[in-house]
Amino acid sequence: MAKKPVAPLPVEKVLVAALEELGGGAVMVLDAELRIVATSRAADQLLGAAPPLGARAPSILCGGAVERPVAQALAAGRAITASIPRPDRRGDRTLRVTTTPIHDQGQRIAWVLALREEPLSVDGPVLFHQMWTADPAMKRVFRIVERVALTDTSILVRGETGAGKELVAAALHDLSPRKAGPFRAINCAAVPAALLESELFGHVRGAFTGAVRDNPGHFRQADKGTLFLDEVAELPLELQAKLLRVLESRAVLPVGGREPIPIDVRIVAATHRALRREVEAGRFRADLMYRLRVIPIFLPPLRSRGEDVVLLAERFIDEMSPRAARKILRIAPSAKDALLRYDWPGNVRELRNALEYAFAIGEGPVLVEADLPPELIDPTQAGEPPPANVPPRIDEALGPEAAKIVRALERAGQNRERAAQILGISRVTLWRRLRDLGLLEGR
Repeated sequence: MAKKPVAPLPVEKVLVAALEELGGGAVMVLDAELRIVATSRAADQLLGAAPPLGARAPSILCGGAVERPVAQALAAGRAITASIPRPDRRGDRTLRVTTTPIHDQGQRIAWVLALREEPLSVDGPVLFHQMWTADPAMKRVFRIVERVALTDTSILVRGETGAGKELVAAALHDLSPRKAGPFRAINCAAVPAALLESELFGHVRGAFTGAVRDNPGHFRQADKGTLFLDEVAELPLELQAKLLRVLESRAVLPVGGREPIPIDVRIVAATHRALRREVEAGRFRADLMYRLRVIPIFLPPLRSRGEDVVLLAERFIDEMSPRAARKILRIAPSAKDALLRYDWPGNVRELRNALEYAFAIGEGPVLVEADLPPELIDPTQAGEPPPANVPPRIDEALGPEAAKIVRALERAGQNRERAAQILGISRVTLWRRLRDLGLLEGR
């Protein structure tokens, strides 16, 4: 039986495919009238959406900008490499565009445009998916996020509580080919172990007392999208085995169900712990760690980001002022010093809480040191004696994590609810950390 002839692909699509194969990446093909006839997937992602075929490329790329080097070069028939601004919801971005004319017998018949996003500026603050920074280490994180978002592999975000792990996960989703799908997030430490399996994998009606209707669970609700598993190191070992089975089979079995249900989900996990140490301690499965930690991303703590503390404080003030009774116009130098001195165990989340406190407690247009929460003020300057039962060199005696918790408890007068707020975690998570660090006795 003769094979059915295969219809040839349009020449523009063949050209785009060839350029992608040769490393061209983000490319656009234009006809002689500068109309778009084909684009690569990478170009669509850089532009935020696939431009309509037949649209004029200068309008798509340059819009109404005053400076239009690419549009002018194309109109004049000149090859050029130029930068064009592309502001969007991620902040100010810049695309580098290289134009190459295609000739046939001396006549220009088409254009090929190569696009790439210029690296974030080393100097000055940038906004990236609701995250402000002027810190080079954070800017490197942003560049990594942009690159790995285009893959579909599992990612593990490592960072302290309140450092912005969920914002990074949301950025990975928004920059990925799955951005049209759902983004679901669950904090594995905040859900009781007895309910966590049902929350993740769902349950059928009648599976247990109180299961009066079917529940799809987070995995099925994130189908065709991204599921963010925060504090994944807190998963009980039994549930770790079930999660591994889901990742390997790409199907979930609801509690009380009989047949696995296929899913298509990208996993972004996060933890404040070192998973390798958790594996060595027997608290985490090695095979699951390798499944989750294909690409690790490390978030620097706020205390290591220098002037980001003041930068973020000013941004939070600008954000909160319109809906607050108090209007803060500037931060006094002494208050800036206090913000920079503090080690921020709860990171960006704790900084936001401190600013909300200052709005409620203080008065007038200047935020002064006295407006800040007591734990931010140096005890010797505030006239308060240092805690008597916190030994010097506590970091060396207990280790950094235990020391942070002890300090928070001392600041909170041993009130765990308040200490958890200072640390930016839930009371349940604080109890678990106290237990794991052997600090429960007498607390």
